[in-house]
This record gives sequence, C-alpha cells and structure tokens, in this order.
Amino acid sequence: MPPLHRSSTRPSSITFSPREPARFPDTILLPFRECLPLSPDEDGRALARSTPTSAPGPDMTPNSVWKRVHRAPPHLIQDLLAPLVTYGSHPLTLKRADGIMLDKPGKPCYDSPSSFRVIVLLPTFSKILERIMNSRVSCVACATGHLNPHQCGSLAGLSASDAVTTLTHEVMTLQMAARKASTLFLDRKGGFDNVNPSTLCGILRAKGVNPYLVSWTRSFLSGRSCRLLYQGSRRVFAPVSVGTTQGSPVSPLLFVIYISRLPCEIPHSLSLSYMDDFGITVSSASYRRNIQILEKQYARLKTRGSRLGVGFSVPKTELIHWGTPRDRDPTSNAPVHLDGSVFSPKNEVRWLGYWFSPSISTTHHFVKWLAKAQAACVAVKRLSPAGIGLPPWVCYRLASSLLFPILSYGADVFVPSAHMIRKLSVFWHKVQRWATNCFMATPTDILAIEACLPPLGLLLAYKRPQANLRIMCSPPEINPAAARLPSSLRTPSLHRHWPDHRVLSARNAGSRLPLPWLQARAPSKNRAHLPLDALPHTMLFLLGPDGVGPLPVTTQHLLIDHYPEPAPGRCYPQLKLPCRSLLMKEWEEAAPDPTRYPYRPLLKPHWFMGLDKFSAGRLHQMRSGKSYLRAHPSWDNDAPTTCPSCQSAPETFEHAILHCPAKDPSRTRQLHGVLDIGPDAPVWSSAALLGTLARFIKSTAAAFPPGMFSRPTSAASSVSSRSSNVVSFRYFMSSQET
Repeated sequence: MPPLHRSSTRPSSITFSPREPARFPDTILLPFRECLPLSPDEDGRALARSTPTSAPGPDMTPNSVWKRVHRAPPHLIQDLLAPLVTYGSHPLTLKRADGIMLDKPGKPCYDSPSSFRVIVLLPTFSKILERIMNSRVSCVACATGHLNPHQCGSLAGLSASDAVTTLTHEVMTLQMAARKASTLFLDRKGGFDNVNPSTLCGILRAKGVNPYLVSWTRSFLSGRSCRLLYQGSRRVFAPVSVGTTQGSPVSPLLFVIYISRLPCEIPHSLSLSYMDDFGITVSSASYRRNIQILEKQYARLKTRGSRLGVGFSVPKTELIHWGTPRDRDPTSNAPVHLDGSVFSPKNEVRWLGYWFSPSISTTHHFVKWLAKAQAACVAVKRLSPAGIGLPPWVCYRLASSLLFPILSYGADVFVPSAHMIRKLSVFWHKVQRWATNCFMATPTDILAIEACLPPLGLLLAYKRPQANLRIMCSPPEINPAAARLPSSLRTPSLHRHWPDHRVLSARNAGSRLPLPWLQARAPSKNRAHLPLDALPHTMLFLLGPDGVGPLPVTTQHLLIDHYPEPAPGRCYPQLKLPCRSLLMKEWEEAAPDPTRYPYRPLLKPHWFMGLDKFSAGRLHQMRSGKSYLRAHPSWDNDAPTTCPSCQSAPETFEHAILHCPAKDPSRTRQLHGVLDIGPDAPVWSSAALLGTLARFIKSTAAAFPPGMFSRPTSAASSVSSRSSNVVSFRYFMSSQET
C-alpha cells in the first residue's frame, strides 16, 4: 500500500503556486482608418436575406433568434460586428463548420468518399457578417472592374437566364450573318477548392481595393476547421485548407473575382460563364474551322488556368454545332479532340438547367421539365389524396411554389410552341383538380378560378414580361444580356457591348435581315427580331409606342455612383405592377359568362380553402356546378333533378343550402347568419360563417357521394379529424389576416 503522505526528502523550495503561463508571440491588430462604419441598414438587409428555417452550424443558433435580437435592441448586432469590420478580421470561433455526409443517389457502391456529398453548415452569426462583406465587396468589384463582363452569377440581379439569353442571342445573330456557330461547354474541376488566398488577395490589392477588405478576405479564408457528422464519427474539428468555403454567401463572389482574368477575347465569338460552368462559342465559315479554333482556345484556357490552379473536368465536356431549319446541308458531325479524348457533337445538351438542340428548338427543353414536374406531382399527391389529407390551401401553395416553378423553368427565355402549351396545360389541369377535388367534367375555365391558379398560357405570358423587365432594368456594365440591348433603347446606362454582331447580320440583304425592335413583325414575312430585340418589343405596352423611358435600375446599390435616384413612380417594383394588372385583365376576359358561373378570378386562395379537404371539396364542386347534387348532372343527363329530401324543387347549390324545407331544423340550429351564397356574400370572407357552413354541409350530407354512410364511423375518429381540421382552419385564417 503506498504511503498516504510523501516523504520528508522533498525540497522545501518547491511552492504550490500556479505555473506561469507560456508566452506566445503577440498578434496586434490595428484598426483601418479607411474602413467605412457599419450602419444599421446593412445589418437589417443582411438579416432580411437570411432564411429563418435554415439549418445552423456549430453554434446551434437559428437565424430566427438573431432576427428577434435585432428587433429588441437594434444596436446589439451592430456593436458586435463593428470591431470585426474595423480591424479586418474574422475570428476563429466563426470559422468552424459542420459537414453533413449525404449519399449520392445512383452510386453502385459507397466504399469511396466520392460517393458522398458533404453539406457544410456554417455559424449563422458568421453568415450575417459574410453577407455584409459580400455587399461591400460587390460594390467595389463592380466599380473597379474586378468582374468579367461575360460572367453571370454571384451578384444580385444576375441569373442563369441572363447567360442563356446572351448565348441564344449571339448564336442567332451569327447565324443571320451566314456564319457557322459551335459551342464547347466546359466544367471547372474543383473550382471553389482551388482558390489560393494569397493570389486572391494580390488580385484585390492590385486593383486598389480598400486594405480592410483585403485583410478580412485573407482572415476569412485562412485557419478554417470542420468536423464531419455521420454515424460513429468522432465529432472533432480538424483543420481544412481548401479555397473558399461551401455555403458561404461571399464564396461565389470571391471565386468569380479569382477567375476573372481566365477568359480570352476571340473575334466573332463569345466566352460566357456562370460560376464554374464555362461556354465557348465561336463562328466562322465552316464547322471544321470552328473545331480548330475551339481546340486552340481550350489550350489557352488550360495554360491560364494552370497558373491559378484551376483545371477543367474533361469527361464532362460537351460540343454542339448550331444550325437552323433552313439549312440545306445537315449539321456537321466533326468532333473535337481535347487531351487525348474525342467529343462528338450532341443533338441535346443540358447547360444551367436548359436543354439545347442544334436548331434551338424549345420542345426538347419543356418535354424534359414536364417529366420532372409529373414525377414531383406523383410524390406530392401522396400527401393529399382525394377527399382527405392536406387542406386545399396547402395544395395551392404546393402547386404555386413547387410544381409551377418546375413546369415553367426556362419559360423566361424559351417560348413554348402552341402544341407544347397544350401538353403542359393538360398536366396543369390535373394539378388544379387535385388542389380543389373537382370532377373531370368541370370546365377548365371554371376549374382555374376555383383553384385560384390562372391558366398556364396566361402564367407563362406573365412570367416572360417580368424577366424582360428585369433585364431591361439591369446595369449593362455587369449584365451581358443588358449590354446587348438595342442602343436606341433608353436603359439605365448607354453602355453597350462592343463589337456588336448586329453589324455582321446587317450586311445581309433580303429576308434574313433582322427587324428593328420598334417595328412589328408582319405575319406573311420571314423577317424576325433578334432575341434581345424582341425583348423590348414585347414591353411596348409599358414603354409606350416610341419606347420612351428612361428605365430605373434594379441593383442601384452596386453602382450607386453611376446612377441617380429613380423618378417618383418609376422605380423597379412599381413597373412590375402593370404586368400583374395585365394578367388579371386577360384572365377576367377569358373567364366564363357570369350567368353560367358568377364568381370572379382571384390570385389568393379562397377563405374556405382553409377548411378540411372534404368540406372544401364539397364547396368547390357545388360552386362549379359539377357535384353530386341532382341539378348538376355530369354524366347521366336523363337523371331526375328534383331534390330527394323535399321533392319540391331542383336540387341546386342555393336550394340545398338556403331553401330546402327538409333541412329547416338543421338550418335554424346551425346556419346562423348565412343568408346568401352569391359572389359578394359575406360568407366567403368570414371565418365564423364558413365554419357554420361547413358544419351544416356535414350534418345534412349536402352533395355527399351516394352510399357514403353505408359504414358508420367511430366517434373517436370523427372527434380527432374534427380537431385537426379546426387547427388547420385557424392557422389558415391567421395567415390570411396577416
């Protein structure tokens, strides 16, 4: 047994005072005098762009908490972030991240790390600071020319549709000049991971960027750590030294600045990119010459990329030779040779979610997205079968925010043919029937009003002017599509891209000469507008017959020194209102006659759509005139129309609810205050009256399917379903009032 006390031979000079901590070299941070002070508006804009339900990182604090903190004392977040901006530093506690491991679908085995996708979750407080610095770096990058004019993405007001619009415009312009065009689509390999912080800071410093932004960028990209979260992981942070961070608001912008010097200028050609997707379009007198130019251009890009540590994923390379239906010669099959690999031209190419064909036909694109919308609809329908499940207002939100964006993807650039619109409308009618629980015999014009979902043709026609207006109001200095608009159009800036390939097409005489943008196209003529000339031509209802502007700018905060304040009544959100008014006007003109259907179109869901799906479905069916009421025959026109309860009058919607003598006891006991069911009746905008109407319909079995009560239901199930329906209805009413 060891002794309880140490021996007395221990030196008496030893003391029990704590040891002096080791001294580390001091890191002194000095404030930058040129730094602009942090304003409360910057905090508010950064928090407004934050999603309250996004998954938090290691701090486990959702964005909703920071939004509440900002509302209580608005200066608290500003006081916490101001020193970090002033000293140009990003602390280590905000550089930690969680990596969620997700399986990539369709892999044969999951033995290698490449079979998994890592989703990085950053601290939410760090994202607030990153959004603020992203706004400041964006303004500096636009003012100092850090961004390539043919780079789309990473900035507010730039999207994939701008890149696709620019590509289609250039291809059609070169084709009108009797030139052969070809495009090589490349994909950068590990672009975000190969950003060198020292090289990036050198690029920023060479352009005269404020030193505090350079210091913060270096601090943000260095000293990062991450921990992988999966079953059995150690959950220990490990240092990570890879380029820009995934999931950060500022990472795409830093990557775009890093590769801004990569593209090369080629005569009569176009080098277009969207983040790490790259497209090289060349033109000449033959496709063989195009192949030679593309191979030489790829070698130059590869040499420039090696200096920056950026490479290209050769297996993902795709080639397309553009043609027109008028071409007598078939499109060439000449392949391109890159790094020992041969790539033949394809008949269908997918780039940025858009499907291209050699003749730029839109049918291929919409067929692909129709199949995706149908697959999504099959999965969504399981949440709300006929008569049960989610209430109609949730189905309305799923249709408008999930199914319609999938179905109409690319409609802002591509115009579907009349045959394609009919195919898309067939699917859209199925969605409307699913949302309202209406019958197949319900007329489609009535069905659209009951579902509060306009006809698809009107929705596509409404989506296109909105996209056109956004391009026309974008700064031409940073938007390649806006820089190719007609020079006579009074856009926010007179800046235009040069050389303009319209000069090449203007040399042709005859029917292939493009139309001026102010001139209407004659039905019997073969001449047509160029894509970016047809864009302002479709907006003459907003610009006036002479194209009178000027138009405001959408992203004025990026180039605040270049553009004055917009005139009263001419700001961008106000110009979008006529497009919405035009949609409602055309929908009301296409609505059925009031004598056949008295209710008018609405873009917001009806109040009664907050009821349970069965009760709301009865109302939808009775309002549309196609229900189980005897006066609403759908298939058997020889069936009797007399009310089976009273045998005194036809069983119409108004008779079944208001006038049937056999239902007077239930009407007196339950239906208080409901005296009219017309389009202007108070019942359609009152939660209390709708609740009484739903109870009356259930108690009297109005418009119920025949033989529905052959099996009695238990009291417990009816009480539970009634309570869930009440909760859903109350939540819908609160959202409607908000």
